[in-house]
Amino acid sequence: MGYGAVARAIGPIVSCVSERRRVGIFGGTFDPPHVAHVVLAAAAMHQLELDVLVVTVAGVPWQKVGSREISSGEVRLEMAEAAFAEVSGVEVSDMELRREGNSYTVDTLHELSAEDTDLILLLGSDAAAGLDTWGRHEEIADLASIAVFPRRGHESAVPPAGFTWMPLELPGLEVSSTDIRRRAAAGVPIVGLVPSAVRNIVESHRLYVPESDSP
Repeated sequence: MGYGAVARAIGPIVSCVSERRRVGIFGGTFDPPHVAHVVLAAAAMHQLELDVLVVTVAGVPWQKVGSREISSGEVRLEMAEAAFAEVSGVEVSDMELRREGNSYTVDTLHELSAEDTDLILLLGSDAAAGLDTWGRHEEIADLASIAVFPRRGHESAVPPAGFTWMPLELPGLEVSSTDIRRRAAAGVPIVGLVPSAVRNIVESHRLYVPESDSP
């Protein structure tokens, strides 16, 4: 879904509540999205009092290119739409998939920014701590505040000076896309780790199965 559709979804909701929109942005590769992603989305909607949470599926995740094979954008978008369908107020966007070249958060923030909108970027504590190494990070600080959720081993990490941020509390769910891909490749069940609709997509597309095991 492009931003135009997202904006149409936001308008009727916030017009009855506030003159300013509170829009969260949760970006990722989502290869695959799992239950902790869904819990995070629901927690963000509630704790941050968002009008909408825009989930952006990365087109070309420059930090991961070359490190492993990444599933097609089309199937990752399909999985994200299936995963977040049950969370009210979440809109899954393909804006980064439609954008040419690498996916940069600052470009997404510019695309979503508006005079009547407060943008809140959701980041794990590990990523948040390294924000000053991101390209055009000064623009990110100007465009959005940061909601930081804990990541294992980085619980005490916080954004660098210059960023407005707030903590986001989450239950301790030790789930990762990396582990799910490994389990799927080894033929180990992933029931309960991903929403059932996502598991159906993984199985139907035979995602993460080694080529030697493919029919």
